[in-house]
Amino acid sequence: MEVCSSLRPAAAAAAAEGSAGRLPLLDGLAAAGPASPPPDYSAIDTQPLNRAVYSLFRGRMVQAIGSDSQQEGYAAIIDLTRRLNAQHSSPRGTQEATVGILRSLFPGWLPPAFAVMFSKPMPGLSCQWLMGECEVNDVEIDGGRMGAGHGVLVKRCRYLEEAACASVCINSCKVPTQEFFQRHMGLPLEMKPNYEDFSCQFSFGKTPPPEAQDAAFSTPCFQKCPTAQRAAAALAADEGVEEGQRCHKIQLNLP
Repeated sequence: MEVCSSLRPAAAAAAAEGSAGRLPLLDGLAAAGPASPPPDYSAIDTQPLNRAVYSLFRGRMVQAIGSDSQQEGYAAIIDLTRRLNAQHSSPRGTQEATVGILRSLFPGWLPPAFAVMFSKPMPGLSCQWLMGECEVNDVEIDGGRMGAGHGVLVKRCRYLEEAACASVCINSCKVPTQEFFQRHMGLPLEMKPNYEDFSCQFSFGKTPPPEAQDAAFSTPCFQKCPTAQRAAAALAADEGVEEGQRCHKIQLNLP
């Protein structure tokens, strides 16, 4: 795939309608996320299974990056994610590296058998260690049919909220996860983040729309993003892209 250097105005206009709509802006930055304090995740963090999966995921990230984080707990995952993003010169590089990490988490025999073994998503609790409280729900899948239990609703994504960055959501989660399930698990997946309340709907068995038509790719930088102070300069230097139109680290992958 060729990486487009900017989100073209026509593409952004096509993606203007989405689950989160238009976010309020302040100095070109989006006021994203809920106003209420984050939940207490201690009950999730202390579960033995969640701790084991967390340790495995952190280890795979360290292998991909080449060094570990000095931080502990969930903060280490966020730190490693930011370092992975900084390590690659393009969003596509981050996406491909993340796909590699996801592949390393599963035994070699699982991907070909995944569509047969897991025609429906795993229980919502399987996502809680990374994203917080989840629940399995019914969603529309390919063919316009309703898939009973084919969805997982992340009620308030911890990963997105703590990263505080739209490009981390796109490049380190949404794009690589969708690609991993489609290419390596044989199962289409659409992920639809809502940047107003930080919920996210997973629809297993539904092919995602083209990136140029996906509202998630048109979001501006978040006000709380660690790199947001550099967004204005990046946007100003990008001809044809207006301030407040998109995060400066989100790019389209065009065929």
